[in-house]
Amino acid sequence: MKKIKVPIEKSVGLALAHDITYINKDEGFKGARFKKGHIVEKNDIEILKSIGKNYIYQLIPEKDDIHEDDFALEIAPYIAGENVFYDKAPSEGKISFYSSINGLLKIDRNKLFKINALSDLSLPCIHNNFACTPNKTIAAFRIIPLYAKKNLLDKAKKILSNPLFNVIPYTVKKINVIITGNEIYYGLRKDKFKSHIESKLKKFNYSICDYQIVPDDINSIIKATQELSYADLLFVCGGSSVDPDDVTKIALGKANVKFVFKSNPIQPANNLSVGYLNDTTVCVVPAGSLYYKASALDIFLPRLLAKDKIDKKELKFYSEGGLCNFCDYCTYPICSFGK
Repeated sequence: MKKIKVPIEKSVGLALAHDITYINKDEGFKGARFKKGHIVEKNDIEILKSIGKNYIYQLIPEKDDIHEDDFALEIAPYIAGENVFYDKAPSEGKISFYSSINGLLKIDRNKLFKINALSDLSLPCIHNNFACTPNKTIAAFRIIPLYAKKNLLDKAKKILSNPLFNVIPYTVKKINVIITGNEIYYGLRKDKFKSHIESKLKKFNYSICDYQIVPDDINSIIKATQELSYADLLFVCGGSSVDPDDVTKIALGKANVKFVFKSNPIQPANNLSVGYLNDTTVCVVPAGSLYYKASALDIFLPRLLAKDKIDKKELKFYSEGGLCNFCDYCTYPICSFGK
């Protein structure tokens, strides 16, 4: 690519080869002050000087050079998958990607790493399994230089034989809850679990269809499980610790729940367990979840609502970032917990 350097005073009438970025922290602004193709006018000279532009460049690309805007526009359809849309036009060479629905973000992480391992490509994104809302920004793509070679675009396309980002919808229809505990069943303590689960579900526009409170009795828990397992998702709350009186998981096993895992490496709520009873997902929620604003329940809940199968082999990866920072002011999910 050939570059012709033109003093700013002699640039009137020339077209800008790229967006000119303007940053002013006091004004709270960062963006394109002048867009690519803008014809420089006399009144622009002082403005350009004020943002450090004493020269502009006339760029003459070679045959296999691709401008940053064209590169982003051409690669974008290869990046965006199901329920993902992107900017119609780049800004400062960048195209952002967004969720079009309420759903769970799924990332092909191997392809993501391969793309970012290519020199001069930048594709940062939010975390895999993030709970998305409509118009949530999930990623942004750009090339670092103003121009890149066509063979780089070809390499990127080859990696992206399938889309990189998909947002899968929440498909659960009915949610039921079983609350265990002698102290609650016999009225010695007020139940807190129902409102706790309701508050978590409300964020996803869900509510509880039906629930039962039962004592710490194996037969009672089996019966309640059989009666409420018509739901897509069944929460069983309480009685999941190492206390010999806690028979919840034993009862669920006798009710033919096939557990994928009976514990996890996340704290708090590392006794949270997940299994399946035919087509019903069963999630055992320990009492520790009541005390903290964010726990293993919050990390797994979006996946449960999307009926995203959780493989036991995945659990080890949750250990990094699986310890809550127990901040004075909780900002979950915009934090490192569970990431």
